[in-house]
Amino acid sequence: MSTRAEFLARIRREMAKTPGLFAAAPAERPADPRRRFELLRRELSERRPQMIERFRVEFERVAGVFHRVASASEVAPTLERICRERDARRVVAWPTQALGVAIAPALTGAGIAVESMPRASVPDGERQRVRDVVATADLGVTGADLAIAETGTLVLISASGRPRSTSLLPPCHVAIFDGAVLVESLEQLGLALEAWHDGPPPPDRGAMINLITGPSRTADIELTLTRGVHGPKEIHAIFVDGGLGGDA
Repeated sequence: MSTRAEFLARIRREMAKTPGLFAAAPAERPADPRRRFELLRRELSERRPQMIERFRVEFERVAGVFHRVASASEVAPTLERICRERDARRVVAWPTQALGVAIAPALTGAGIAVESMPRASVPDGERQRVRDVVATADLGVTGADLAIAETGTLVLISASGRPRSTSLLPPCHVAIFDGAVLVESLEQLGLALEAWHDGPPPPDRGAMINLITGPSRTADIELTLTRGVHGPKEIHAIFVDGGLGGDA
């Protein structure tokens, strides 16, 4: 049995056989990232049809289910159909203001219980009840802060009324978004992150930014793939051509 010193010495010998790391340096932080990101969004609006098609292809490639509707009025019926197909009876969702569309009236009328996440901090006694509701829900509904076309990735910022558990705990996650949040690449995501952190953060913003690329996957040492171990086993995206409104 080798000693710790011998073990580390072997590692050093093997590492010495490599040519070393390639030359690298951190990228320069952009000046005035908020203004640059707004300019980028205006530029991207001209390429929106190509971006949403690229997002669809990449999202489906990672086992996402893509839905495209013409207007916000079609979101609730699409959600109801998704629930019916999965026998989902309990839904947790971001508040209407965060989703940009009201879903609770139609789903409740169809016999599907909807619990909207509280927009303000909840008392300690209520916090456990909310956690239990999310943990036992059949389906979680969120918006998206960005959708990255080249990887089919959804980006969600946690905040009051937008807990990360909504997209992580239910076995099925549905994200609703429109063309305003589309970007082309991970490089453009970097600019968005700089813009979001330029200046003091909003008082209700959480500490997490989640990048979601397809359903949860994990594999054991024999490479047996299993879904749903660390998050939802199924993910859907509802893209609204006509756009979403904050008070819809």
